Amino acid sequence: MGIQDIIEGKKQWRAHVARVKALPPGYRIVYQELQKYFIKVGPVDLADGQLLSGVADFFEEGAAAGKGVLELIGDDVAAFCDDLIKDSRTYAEVYQESLGRDAGQ
Repeated sequence: MGIQDIIEGKKQWRAHVARVKALPPGYRIVYQELQKYFIKVGPVDLADGQLLSGVADFFEEGAAAGKGVLELIGDDVAAFCDDLIKDSRTYAEVYQESLGRDAGQ
């Protein structure tokens, strides 16, 4: 990864943060909770940015349609998060797999 890649990544992240800040307050709060949850659970593909960007897109569309955030995702935020990452590998799974390989040696 070169310096240009790092600079481009920062530009993309700042643009993403600006999109989130432009959301209505309820959406912003739920987005921040989703982000915290994803960081704790640790889906491996979180770093590529598509998951959070997709959530921002979904929230922008919901806000534009005049819907409340809980109308879109339901009352159980954690269940919504789990559903989004149900097919994703997590760092916990990667770690468990590495322990299994190490124990098998």
